[in-house]
Amino acid sequence: MIVDTLTGEFKLLRADLLHDAGDSINPAIDIGQVEGAFIQGMGWLTTEELWWNKDGVLMTHAPSTYKIPAVSDCPADFRTTLYKNSNVEDTIHRSKATGEPPLLLPFSVFFAIRDAISSVGGHRIHPPLDAPATGESILKAINAVRAVAPKAAR
Repeated sequence: MIVDTLTGEFKLLRADLLHDAGDSINPAIDIGQVEGAFIQGMGWLTTEELWWNKDGVLMTHAPSTYKIPAVSDCPADFRTTLYKNSNVEDTIHRSKATGEPPLLLPFSVFFAIRDAISSVGGHRIHPPLDAPATGESILKAINAVRAVAPKAAR
């Protein structure tokens, strides 16, 4: 993870995903589902900011009104492994779901950003970072850490 402390932009360099798909029926499809859910969740936690106009109308109501993740947002080093673990439930081939569960894996991205911000203050301060961790909110958190960090830590 790289965070630009002057702009608030970040770049995820590598992701290692491990998902329990049971006895996968089609590993290629399951890996695609896991990776897709990861990138979707990363967008949800970093770019998909909700905002309403003065009349209370939600203005970010569709992908055309907020930034959705693109290919350039995917880590250059993207490693996905399916953990082999037969489902104890009676399912087809003892497989497990791969649709929604991996959507929560990108909390690791959010906390990696938070950790990078914390490094600005020598890891002595918990950054006030809200989700989504947009460039603006990252920069705001960096400035908050800088404001209270001891000079020796900067």
